[in-house]
Amino acid sequence: MFTGLVEETGTITAIEHGRDSVTLAVAADVCLGDTQVGDSIAVNGCCLTATKITRRGKSRGFEFNLLRESWDVTNLSALKRGSVVNLERALALGQRMGGHFVTGHVDAVGKIRKWEKQGKDWLLDVDTPAGLMSGFVPKGSVAVDGISLTVAKLRKRGFAVWIIPHTRKVTNLRTRKVGDPVNLETDLRGKYVLRQLNR
Repeated sequence: MFTGLVEETGTITAIEHGRDSVTLAVAADVCLGDTQVGDSIAVNGCCLTATKITRRGKSRGFEFNLLRESWDVTNLSALKRGSVVNLERALALGQRMGGHFVTGHVDAVGKIRKWEKQGKDWLLDVDTPAGLMSGFVPKGSVAVDGISLTVAKLRKRGFAVWIIPHTRKVTNLRTRKVGDPVNLETDLRGKYVLRQLNR
């Protein structure tokens, strides 16, 4: 379980394709902390298990082994060496809770339709698969690449959120452009409500 409050951005240092899996290497610093092999890290909002940790000299970071399914249904497949990714360690008991509950299970990949500065802030508008729209409500929560955000506007096939300068600066949003794919996770509580209503 995560909060959607990105702790740092990491950089992809290597991507190795195996027959049934992909090994992803990410340079990091803050998230290394007390992280051990087997711990969960959200990478662009996708919950992954650290399979190797390196803390020697300039070589500091994680390795993750992804099943082909995780690779194919998230925007991780669009990564290349040098790509910037959002990182967050799993929520610890007793930790202050900001953001909202994020599971790290990506629902779908959206596409940035509009990404522009308006006044001091930024407007991010995302096109969304039609089947996911029932999971959004005005002022509700959404995780975009693992960032906890509040839905400001809804369209028939998308939504918009406001981004403050701080959030843009400390996340991978500073590298984003129109047309880029983003991982989306709708609010967990809303999923349970929809499940009950559709029984």
